[in-house]
This record gives sequence, structure tokens and C-alpha cells, in this order.
Amino acid sequence: MVAEPGGPEDQKPQSDEARSAFSHPAGVGKPASPSEEDHPTSEFALPAGLTPEPQGSGAASGTGSASGSGSPSASDSVSSAFAPPLTYSARDSPAFTPAHGIPMIRLTKEAPWQDRMRTMLRMPVAERPAPEPVQKHDDAGPAVPRVLDLTLRIGELLLAGGEGAEDVEAAMFAVTRSYGLDRCEPTVTFTLLSISHQPSLVDDPVTASRTVRRRGTDYTRLAAVFRLIDDITTEEGEVSLEEAYRRLAEIRRNRHPYPGWVLTLAAGGLAGAASVLVGGGFVVFLIAALGAMLGDRLAWLCAGRGLPEFYQFVVAAMPPAAMGVALTLTHWSDVRPSAVITGGLFALLPGRALVAGVQDGLTGYYITAAARLLEVMYFFIGIVAGVLLALYGGLQLGAELDPEARLISHDRPVIQILASMVLSLAFAILLQQERSTVLAVTLNGGVAWVIFGAMARTGEISPVAATAVAAGLVGLFGQLFSRYRYTSSLPFITAAIGPLLPGSATYFGLLGIAQNELDRGLASLSTAVATAGAIAIGVNLGSEISRLFMRVPGAVGGANRRAAKRTRGF
Repeated sequence: MVAEPGGPEDQKPQSDEARSAFSHPAGVGKPASPSEEDHPTSEFALPAGLTPEPQGSGAASGTGSASGSGSPSASDSVSSAFAPPLTYSARDSPAFTPAHGIPMIRLTKEAPWQDRMRTMLRMPVAERPAPEPVQKHDDAGPAVPRVLDLTLRIGELLLAGGEGAEDVEAAMFAVTRSYGLDRCEPTVTFTLLSISHQPSLVDDPVTASRTVRRRGTDYTRLAAVFRLIDDITTEEGEVSLEEAYRRLAEIRRNRHPYPGWVLTLAAGGLAGAASVLVGGGFVVFLIAALGAMLGDRLAWLCAGRGLPEFYQFVVAAMPPAAMGVALTLTHWSDVRPSAVITGGLFALLPGRALVAGVQDGLTGYYITAAARLLEVMYFFIGIVAGVLLALYGGLQLGAELDPEARLISHDRPVIQILASMVLSLAFAILLQQERSTVLAVTLNGGVAWVIFGAMARTGEISPVAATAVAAGLVGLFGQLFSRYRYTSSLPFITAAIGPLLPGSATYFGLLGIAQNELDRGLASLSTAVATAGAIAIGVNLGSEISRLFMRVPGAVGGANRRAAKRTRGF
């Protein structure tokens, strides 16, 4: 028997597999559709009634809407706000320029290459003028890998010699532009130099780097490198790549101008002159010189055995301090042991690295500045460790070191001026300067001490402020000397700040710590740190002030000199 349609069998509910889980249950009506406001729509969806223009239609294709097919015309179509007009042609239309026009930058040839390259480094990349090659090359163009390698080798010698990061980048920039390489970007950090050259917007960039493994102080070599750069950037002289490599190899092979025994005598003379500067006599001069020479020889011995510089400073600081303690134990009333120890500290304080570190920070090279200042901190800790070991030993033996004994003598201005000049002379020899620059830096150091003495002693102005003003004059005269001789300013500045170094404040701070008087010791050390900062900032400020009297390269209509990196922190 066949069941009729609509019978009881057909009215059985379906199984769960036979219906959707989202279908409405039986007996429930279909819900009303939501209103138009409840429909989520995209912000970028076309409004109702508008249809997009088909590809190739409109005024651009020249067909218009005359076919009568009902398609919208070109005027009714919707396009992006960032799309160019339909009538615009990149080939036939001129480029857009600002209302005031694009200024033309011309670097004056009369300015030294340091100022010209520093001006370009402080320009945005899009505003830098095209290079004007000074050195000739064949029709195939400059040999890019060799030019970059030569540039890195020159930058390595400058950075290893203590030059500031901005000056190293300016020198590298000058070499690449002289050989016709445009779009070069040098980068200098504490131990790494790199340079990138992009031939064009469609070519791959060429990047090379070099690591500075060893640093040394030889200002004669530094001056020779500056002469090479000056010859490369000068139109009158032709320096090919082969000639530049040959001269660079000669600079590397050159021996130091002063032998080792002369450097040891210079270290003794520096310590002896510093002891006289703070109130010592002839006997103090001899003892301080002997202690400094002994410390110098011990440091050379440690360096020959491969010990790091930190331990070299520890060893070099111990003999002068030990001699001062020994004089205290002998109860020799005519000799000031504190002057002996202070003279030894003058010979060890890292003034060169301090000035370079602060200068890098003020010009915006914060990574290099932090690394240099960290190096100064390690050197200073080494000096502190060496002196404290000697002072602790003397206190255990019963030495009576008087922290209240002041070293400054007011009745010997002529002797102190002569001592400051001898100190600068000895410092210049230790820095391996050229003999032709020794006289200028000696006079510069004497002038610095005269300014400091006139302000701090006669005028009773704060010693820190007097130190800053004297260091500013040192930086001003050093920068002018360097521009007159077309060389680096370091040989005219570093040795001249020797008489201003905070040797006495450092000694009294260490003595207070050794005698467990931390408040007085830390206060004296804070004065030493403030004095060192005043020296570094004053030198940099004097160098910047000197540039105010020079013609600004590329200045048109009284344009101001661009600041280093950023302005007002923005």
C-alpha cells in the first residue's frame, strides 16, 4: 500500500542532519529585515546610484559617452583626490617649484675646505650642490672602490689621531667630492668608519667600512694627513689616486719626530712645571719630574707586555704619589708633598680625550661622544686607583697629609707664567707635534694662564668661570692658527689647555676619600669635574666664535650658518 502524499509519514519532523543549524525553528516567522541605518557599510564604498568609470573611457581615451549605452560620462565619474588631472602629462608639463624658487648654493673657494665641507654636511641631502671634481680621471669615471678605500684610510688616521667626528666626516666628504663622487654619506663612530655611495637612483649603493683597531697620539702625522687633504681639494695641484696612496703610505711609515727618551724627559718637565705652578720650588720640581719619569717608564714597560691602558694609568700614577708620601714621612718642612703629587696628576689627566668627547657631544655625535667620555672615565678611575693605593699605604705608615694646605701662591706671577709656558712646551712634545707649531702653542698656553690668573686671583672670580673664559680664548686662537696654516686645530689647542687642568682639585678630592672624609673629597672631585667640563665647553665655544669672523661658505644674502644636526631640539 502506497502512502498518499500529505499523510502522517510526510508530516514527521526532519532530522538534525537534514536542516541547517541557522534556519528558523518551526512556528517562528521570518524576522523583518533591519533598517538601512543598521547595515554596516564601508567608508570607501561608492554611494548608491554611482558606478565606477570603466578603464580606458572618458576624456583620457577620447571616446566620451556618445554611444548612448547609458554609461556615465567622464564628468560624472569619481576618481581619487591624489590622482593627477586627466589632462596632465608628466612628459609635457614642467616640474612644480616653490613660489620663491630654488636657491642656488655656491661654495666660496676662498674658504678653507674644513668650513666648506662642514657647511655641506649640515645641509639636507636635497640641497647639497653637485660636486665640482678637482682631480682628473679617465672617461670611464672615477674608480669608485679605490676612492672609497682611500677615503676610509684617511679617515682612519684622523680618527686614530684624536680628531673630532665632525672633522673626520668633513675630511672624508672632501676627498670623495674632489674625485667626483656625488651622493656619498660618511658615518663616523668611535671605532668604525663607513661610507656609502649611490651612483644614481636606479643603481645599487656601494658601501665600505673600516675599523680603527689602535689609537695613538702623533700630531705630526695628523698635520701630514691634513696637508694631503688640502692638496687633494686644491685645483692648483693634481693628486692622482696612485700619488695619494703613495703619500699615505709614507705618512704611515714615518717615524715619530721625538725619540722615547725625549718623551720621558718631557713627561718629567711637565710634572715639574705643574708642581711649580701650584706653589712648589726647585726641589719640588726635581722630585716631581723624577716621579713622573719613573711612572712613564713603568707605563712603557706595561704597554710592552700588552697590558690595557687602564693598568698603565694605574702604574704611572703610583710613583709621584709614593714620592709625595715619602717626603711627608721625612718631615722635610721646605718641601710641599702635595705639590709633587699634583704635578704627577697633571702629566696623566686625559685632557685631549676629554675635549674631543665634549666637542662630539656638542656637535651632535652622541654615540662617539659617549664612547670618548667613557674612555676618559676609565682613565680617570685608573689614576684614582693608583694615587689612592699610594695614599692608603702612606696613611698606614703614619704619613700626615694636610688637606688644608693650599697650593696656590699669589706672590710669584712671573714664575708661574714661565712655568705654564714650560708645561705647554712639554705637553706639545708629548703629543709629537711639529717643531714649527711648538712656539705658537707655548705662547697660547702662557696667554691662557695669564687670563686665568687675572680673573681668578686678581679679579676674585670663580675659578670655574675663569677656566671657561681662558679655555675659550685658547680655542679661538687655536682655530685662527689652524686656518692660517690650513691644518688641524688640535696641535694649537690641546697642549695649551695643560695649565688649566684640575690637578690640585683632583688631588685634594682623592686625599679626602683616602682619609675617610667623603663629603670634602666628593666636593673637591665635583669641582674637578666642573673645571674639566668648563675647559671642554670653552674650547668648543671659542672655536665656534672664531667662525663668526670668517666668510660663511654658500651664504647668499646674509644667510645664517646652519646649526649642527638639529636646532632647539626639534
